[in-house]
Amino acid sequence: MNWTKKNIPDQSGKTVIITGGNSGIGFEAAKGLAEKGAEVILAVRNLEKGEAAIKKIKSVHPAATIRQMKLDLSDLASVRQFAEEFKAAYPKLDILINNAGIMMPPLSKTKDGFEAQFGSNHLGHFALTGLLLDKLKTTSGSRVVTISSLAAHKASIDFDNLDGSKGYKPYKFYGQSKLSNMLFGRELNNRFLENGVDAKSFVCHPGISNTNLSSRNSGKPANKLVVFISNYLLQTAEMGALPTLYAATEPSLDGGEYIGPDGKKGRKGYPKKEDIIDSLFQKETTRKLWDLSEGVTGVTYNFK
Repeated sequence: MNWTKKNIPDQSGKTVIITGGNSGIGFEAAKGLAEKGAEVILAVRNLEKGEAAIKKIKSVHPAATIRQMKLDLSDLASVRQFAEEFKAAYPKLDILINNAGIMMPPLSKTKDGFEAQFGSNHLGHFALTGLLLDKLKTTSGSRVVTISSLAAHKASIDFDNLDGSKGYKPYKFYGQSKLSNMLFGRELNNRFLENGVDAKSFVCHPGISNTNLSSRNSGKPANKLVVFISNYLLQTAEMGALPTLYAATEPSLDGGEYIGPDGKKGRKGYPKKEDIIDSLFQKETTRKLWDLSEGVTGVTYNFK
């Protein structure tokens, strides 16, 4: 039996944050969770697009409880402000979905001087999760879902060139950022277990899905030819969101799993567990990444 949105248990009473929830798989995940009764917060950079997403969801599910809050993952000050505003407004956090991402822009930097993909895709989410850790710890059965990519499967982390000053290849740096997402998500679950925290962390990837990542962080619509090819070759964003929704809601999961589509080479299909994370997860690399991430973001994780 293929797992679909129909398998999502009732989410009434749950509070969910989805970064980048205004488009693509983030939007589809938000719609699916709102339909099942969750209160969904779209953490978005562009409030106009966020409002449009909310109206679109409410046009289908008028009773949906959904709002937006400003978050720019490329700016650590914005991450801190978002976390403070959320903690002041909400008593708990059941599900945090680290979804937003940029893909293969020209070499550029975040507001804090990090290479844009590593800074936004990994460091921004690392800081956000750490700043919301207290809410996750005090919410029984909370979950963190971090979105990786097929690009992570053949990637490595070049700690001597994280800023791209010694050469920059957009796809290589994208893969590096998504491998960082994967290592972070698995290590977070390990640390939950080691410290007796009643929370679980998962990693997933959407296969090759038709989203707006091909705009390359320009904020402009993707090339029309790219859109045409994407519509023909790729699975829909709705299908691409299923691994996210599975990781966020499936009761049978233990924590630490990597979820992706079940089709050929993980490109399309319905959610399933993938074992490749076991070979990609290297303790020494992960420890180095974690320590570096705490150091450059100034966000220290306290599991006690």
